[in-house]
Amino acid sequence: MEVTVGVPLPILLLISLIPVTHSKSTIEPCNSSDSCVSLLYYILPYDSKLSEIAYRFGVNPFDILGANSISPKTLGDEIFKAESVVKVPIPCSCVDGIRRCMPPTYTVRPADTAASISEGFGGFVSAEQIRSRNGINATNPLTSGQSLVIPLPCTCFGNVSNGIPAVYMSYVVKSGESLSSIASEFGTTAMELEAVNGLGQAVVNSGDVLFIPISACSSANLKWYNESLIVAKGSFALTASNCIKCVCGTEDLNLRCWPSGIAPSCFQLQCKDSDLFIGDSVVNNTPFGCKVTTCIYRGHNGGKIYRSLAYSWQAPCPGNQCYNMASPSPAPSPFVLTISPSPSPSPPSNPTAGTIAPNSNTTIKQNFNLSSQGTLLLLTHGAFFYTLLPLGLGLELSFFL
Repeated sequence: MEVTVGVPLPILLLISLIPVTHSKSTIEPCNSSDSCVSLLYYILPYDSKLSEIAYRFGVNPFDILGANSISPKTLGDEIFKAESVVKVPIPCSCVDGIRRCMPPTYTVRPADTAASISEGFGGFVSAEQIRSRNGINATNPLTSGQSLVIPLPCTCFGNVSNGIPAVYMSYVVKSGESLSSIASEFGTTAMELEAVNGLGQAVVNSGDVLFIPISACSSANLKWYNESLIVAKGSFALTASNCIKCVCGTEDLNLRCWPSGIAPSCFQLQCKDSDLFIGDSVVNNTPFGCKVTTCIYRGHNGGKIYRSLAYSWQAPCPGNQCYNMASPSPAPSPFVLTISPSPSPSPPSNPTAGTIAPNSNTTIKQNFNLSSQGTLLLLTHGAFFYTLLPLGLGLELSFFL
């Protein structure tokens, strides 16, 4: 809580001559009511539980885990140490013609000051911005129990950077950093950061807020029904009432989805007229190469999950090798990274819809079979994963026993 004290006039005059620096950030104009996802590169000022971080920023704990590619098994009272980095996804809306975060609120505690609150939010909003936004001044000081709005920075820029899907991350410049060192750390260039942040020169100061483009996977070219999703590289997102997990790998920008295994009320995730569930594939060895049939996610709407079969060809085939593998345990970890082939560019016009039921459980078969006709059945729910090499170069199998 801040306390107002009297200061002699000569000292006030001296203070008025000292320049005051504030954190600077770019303001993005917008002209629609859409919302996008942006990130905060949050350096923890003190030890914090996951639940505390989620509450502080007003976001879902699962979204934080996805942004940091952390298994949801750790959801609970895990403590993140001070000075560790947690990427926090926040919704970025268009309000009154500019991009603004849907601001979280903060309840003032007895020992709080505007500066300590700013520190708790990672310096993304300055003490002066907190005072200005909430009308805090000499006649209206902070009081314990008061509710404050915290105006966090965000931007979208169309979720594109140099023609590539991107999520924009807010970053607070630390003492001693330069635009070049920041660009090098995040795999971009100083020139791009200058352009994105509207800098007249490649100079940044401690406390400035930069927006950094992070390459991402997008569902824009997957022809999903009534849904779009963009996921930063190296992270995942849960969708369809947490029934589906979509991953953006670090080796390419293809979005891959399969059942998350954490939502108990999902069912009918199986593609029609097949034994395949979302994310599963069948590889059929033919004289002309391998025909790959994949059950792929097609989006969701209300209580329905859409999925359909997609077809592609790969060469060479794995051959008539015989693999024996014991059936996996009934409840393997659903968060072993499993990678499926990219969806066919020409999906069926009428995807099959499943339903998210309130009182039913998902039962997903997990097995591995090589038939006498040369059909290799790959079911990827936590038992093992496979990677189809690009440009039809081959099929690589990896097993988790």
